Amino acid sequence: MSSEYRNSNLRMSISYGPSFLKFIFDPRPGTSLGWPHPQQEDRMAHPAPRRDAVDTAREPASADILMRIRGALPSLAPSEQRVAEAVLSDPAAAAHLPIGALGNLADTSSATVMRFCRAIGLAKYPQLRLALASAAAREDVLGGDRPAVTTDISATDTLDRIVEKIIYNEVRALEETGTGVDIDTLSRAIDAVSHARRVDIFGVGASGFVAQDLHQKLHRIGLMAFIWTDTHAALTAAALLRPGDVAVAISHSGTTQDTIEPLQVAAERGATTIALTNFARSPLAQSADLVLTTSVRETPFRSGATVSRIAQLAIIDCLFVGVAQRSYDESTTALQKTFGVIHRRTRQPASRRSPGDD
Repeated sequence: MSSEYRNSNLRMSISYGPSFLKFIFDPRPGTSLGWPHPQQEDRMAHPAPRRDAVDTAREPASADILMRIRGALPSLAPSEQRVAEAVLSDPAAAAHLPIGALGNLADTSSATVMRFCRAIGLAKYPQLRLALASAAAREDVLGGDRPAVTTDISATDTLDRIVEKIIYNEVRALEETGTGVDIDTLSRAIDAVSHARRVDIFGVGASGFVAQDLHQKLHRIGLMAFIWTDTHAALTAAALLRPGDVAVAISHSGTTQDTIEPLQVAAERGATTIALTNFARSPLAQSADLVLTTSVRETPFRSGATVSRIAQLAIIDCLFVGVAQRSYDESTTALQKTFGVIHRRTRQPASRRSPGDD
């Protein structure tokens, strides 16, 4: 999406006014969530394919080539991953390298570099060089004197530098996630959730907290929504779904078997399946009808960091507001009712009991 398009969408959402948007977020004062490190995620060896990510992928533009490469990393062969890492470590330098030189830098062959190009949707190596040059120029313009987004926290960083890097990376994650949103897919997901008989949401570990946020939002506007963070409960719930139901699975890596399996069972029962992941070619994405993606650069030091959850929550907000907008009056009324009943309690002073009351 262009920045002008995103800005127009932002203005449209703000125009809802406080009477609508003030109820969207958790009404409880002082609420905060601590995000634990996610559990170790296991790759599923043979996911049941539901979607051909290569065929449906749009041609990479220069602005999103780096996001596309990062998103393709888990699905690449080891030698192709080395090419991807060489490109991502210094896009500007890689843009000036002949194909053989890039192969040498990645300790592989020119043929592997070509396979890498085809894996990310490019037919020829010059297309990659051109896209990398444009992306590097864009990074330079956006980055300015700010910290390098590909640099992890180092042992010598001062605290103010750590804060600067973390905030910068999280802001960029939101910007790039917004740029990469597929509006058509998001619209179809909104349609599916809006008309669903019930919505079952699957997520474990840190992604389970994001799943709980979606459940709370949908529940507050009167939709029949359920959250499952236990694998056995999730599988049981998925087995009872049917056409007209929706299953939403959330996993940053897209390789969490505890999330993939319930989504596949839901698909077998005829439910519409939606995946939210950072990797468009992950096993979770391959198992879903509709795939919503984030674009997060997690470094080894901060693997599973809050930045991935912030990007997921941003997509969840887009999905929720789109669903709420489809039934604007009913959603506003429901949000007002739920907001009022919670804050009615917070306005009442706590009762004082004398020792003899017990």
